Amino acid sequence: MRFDVHRLADIISWAISPVVVAPAVYCAIMLLGYADDPRKFSYLTVLFAASTAAPMLLIYGLKKIGKVSDYNITFREQRFIPLLVLTFVNVLGYEFMQQLNAPKLLTGILLFNAVNTVLILLVTLQWKISIHLFTLTSCIALLFLKFGVDVLWFLTLVPLLMWSRMYLKAHNFMQTLVGGVLGFLIMFAELTWWIGL
Repeated sequence: MRFDVHRLADIISWAISPVVVAPAVYCAIMLLGYADDPRKFSYLTVLFAASTAAPMLLIYGLKKIGKVSDYNITFREQRFIPLLVLTFVNVLGYEFMQQLNAPKLLTGILLFNAVNTVLILLVTLQWKISIHLFTLTSCIALLFLKFGVDVLWFLTLVPLLMWSRMYLKAHNFMQTLVGGVLGFLIMFAELTWWIGL
């Protein structure tokens, strides 16, 4: 049986996609970092709704009515509306977190998810950045802030995901590289500043 490289690239792309990575990281942070907080599942529900449920339902709906060509939203021109809606969803999530008196790190996640979605939205007007890589590395930055250097081995997933996205012709090298570098640096800087306020 012949090895199917395209299928492998597709599996990697879905396994390390934003709708998988973000909730997995949020679960780890909540269950390991806030295990003793009685409201941890309330926080997790808000994070999951904003990072996974809303994006999945939105993209599914847009695909159903023909507003996007595929679930990865391959074409740059089709990304504007989903990103705009997701900005609003994250702002709403931030407000919910504030009402729950959540720890500052958790409110910061949703606040800066909204800010960074606007950033990606502005970039998308001129260029196509890899949201897969941006999400992966920003989540690694988040883990690093919470748990320290031991989690940096997750950075080994970056070249694997870069290869996958390039092999699938979803992005070129610079789009994946810039997405990855910006994701880590921006989220690290934002949350470091936010927690220090």
